[in-house]
Amino acid sequence: MKFSEQDIKQLESKGLSLKTVESQIELFKSGIPFTNIVQAATIDDGIMPLNEAKIEEFIAYFEDRKNDLALVKFVPASGAATRMFKFLFQFLMDFNPEEESIKDYIESNKSDLLSVFVSKLEQFPFYNSVLVQIERNGIDFYNLSTTQKVWHFVQTMLKEDELNYGNYPKGLLPFHKYSDSHIATAFEEHLYEAALYANGKNKAKLHFTISVGLKDRFEAEFNRIATVVTQNTGVKFDAEYSYQAESTDTIAVTPNNKPFRNHDGSILYRPSGHGALLKNLNSIDADVVFIKNIDNVVVADYRDVIAKYKKGLAGLLLQLQTEAFTYLEELDKEHVSNDTIITITDFVERRLNAKLKTEFHTCSDEEKRVYLHNQLNRPIRVCGMVKNEGEPGGGPFWIADEAGNESLQIVESAQINLKDQSQKSILENATHFNPVDIVCSIKNYKGEKFNLDKFVNDKAAFITMKTKVGKDLKALELPGLWNGSMAFWNTIFVEVPITTFNPVKTVNDLLKAPHQFK
Repeated sequence: MKFSEQDIKQLESKGLSLKTVESQIELFKSGIPFTNIVQAATIDDGIMPLNEAKIEEFIAYFEDRKNDLALVKFVPASGAATRMFKFLFQFLMDFNPEEESIKDYIESNKSDLLSVFVSKLEQFPFYNSVLVQIERNGIDFYNLSTTQKVWHFVQTMLKEDELNYGNYPKGLLPFHKYSDSHIATAFEEHLYEAALYANGKNKAKLHFTISVGLKDRFEAEFNRIATVVTQNTGVKFDAEYSYQAESTDTIAVTPNNKPFRNHDGSILYRPSGHGALLKNLNSIDADVVFIKNIDNVVVADYRDVIAKYKKGLAGLLLQLQTEAFTYLEELDKEHVSNDTIITITDFVERRLNAKLKTEFHTCSDEEKRVYLHNQLNRPIRVCGMVKNEGEPGGGPFWIADEAGNESLQIVESAQINLKDQSQKSILENATHFNPVDIVCSIKNYKGEKFNLDKFVNDKAAFITMKTKVGKDLKALELPGLWNGSMAFWNTIFVEVPITTFNPVKTVNDLLKAPHQFK
């Protein structure tokens, strides 16, 4: 593959190396192997159940230690809200209010989403804001027909020269209505949540990954709400922001694996998915990191339940970390007894759910010591898992690598060969899925930050088909942040209730009880 001098200048301007881009093209050519799932993780076989006694124990453990720890809440918040409004954008493209009624359109298109949206219009948190904008446009909303009301409402909400909600960052959209004078964004709700579980000594730090050009808008929202949230919670907040680095972009190629070129001859590079955010996570200096998506928030009535399980996961993490650190110090000693090796082996297998390599028990004592030290000296993540109720997304599985070694991983359906009936069957019968409810330890037993890049499975990337200006292309996504990017962490899955998972994937999700203040 030959690159011109201009091509090389372009990739170098993004912080990429020629070697990196060439290796990406080789991945397109060779293809990425599917993940071999052995079985779904289930209760007591990869997923730890929780009872009230255990939760209270873990919460107490966390509460006793949190003031001595650096805590950070890490929130991927880069995405625009476009997909939330997908069915409404389609409606604007297809519907002509002069030729058809809204009722006929819904029936002919079997649009249940639009039907719900129309019938519950006044319950959306942005309802009054849209009406104010309509009135500014000189339109008498209340004297319109139902068809004209819906048409003007959706246009005003989504058109670029109007409110333009479809291009808003999700974190800054009106999410929850508490009163006519108080409409909360998802960003605001994350501050309230952080006050409940991610604060030490009445201070809470949050890190938001955002798109380039949006920092001023997020800072303006923070300045608007932070004082009030502090008054209501007694907690002071520090919000910091980072961007998905251009150096994590990946080259796009044609179906024939040639660089895909824009109309001006430059090569098309694309953001490489949320796996690129490992670089952002790697820059954080903290003892405990809470990870949660920007749209998974709730109204005030539900916050205590969310905080309860977050603190429970953090307490379990700290318990496991304390034991692991103690054992690592033992393994550093010149002489380690056989009894100690047995005790540590039991901890690795039983508490960390790690399956040792098949030849472990035939190794010498020194080989066992080195192996166990390597197994323990890794970042730890405790991941909440909820019962599978048909939601899209990845799930917890036991997987096998090329050598047959098994480990617990979060696996996306795109990583699984769905043409293999046995693999498809394992996926379809999985009992739990991943709500992105993660608490992490990213420092070692000496207090040093791990280099998280060393624990990535590069083979867990994704190749997807896309289009640009009507032309097909292949895109490469880096191993997902909680998939391949954390493949070689110590991983513990814990069952948490479905009430902790309240994402807003479509705008109609804002009508669900956890998003409606009573």
